[in-house]
Amino acid sequence: MHEEGLIGKRPKEKYNSYKGTVGKVADNIINRDFSTKAPLEKWTTDVTQFKFSWGKCYLSPILDMHTNEIISYDLSLSPNMAQINNMLDRAFAKFKSLNGLILHSDQGWQYQHATYISRLKEHGIIQSMSRKGNCYDNCIMETFFGRLKNEMYYGNEKSFGSFKSFSIAIDEYIDYYNNKRIQAKTKWMPPVQYREASICTA
Repeated sequence: MHEEGLIGKRPKEKYNSYKGTVGKVADNIINRDFSTKAPLEKWTTDVTQFKFSWGKCYLSPILDMHTNEIISYDLSLSPNMAQINNMLDRAFAKFKSLNGLILHSDQGWQYQHATYISRLKEHGIIQSMSRKGNCYDNCIMETFFGRLKNEMYYGNEKSFGSFKSFSIAIDEYIDYYNNKRIQAKTKWMPPVQYREASICTA
């Protein structure tokens, strides 16, 4: 690669939402057991950062561990509770019955916040958290972030001249990922199709 003057894609600065114990830390119920039998059993969430000449922005999605579907997401110029609430609003509007579902995250301050904890309890959702500073405990979401950044971000940063243009690109990518991108895990079906097929055969 060096002889050809090529440079590999590599991760940029990583966003770290850990601010210490600022609220309540949940038990690591998932404990790297990502196995599922059906959709809506286990979800995972996290926040990742993108850096441009015009500034930074942050993506907060929820992913279903059974289908790899992005259930909901919010792209924001600031990693705040408004972003997390927007993401939850969209997930709760999409699926009304979530009692007993496990939602996993790291120990980021957002997930220790009383509002986040309360909203999960209102819907009967069981909260789970990774161990501190252990990315492998949430490797499913880390894998999605890596895939997204390799496929539409790394090397293309200059193509997005504004937050609006990048927001449109994120919307288009997640629509493609959910509805067209096939995966071995989902029996070579896109995530949404695999969810629908899983429900029909349940």
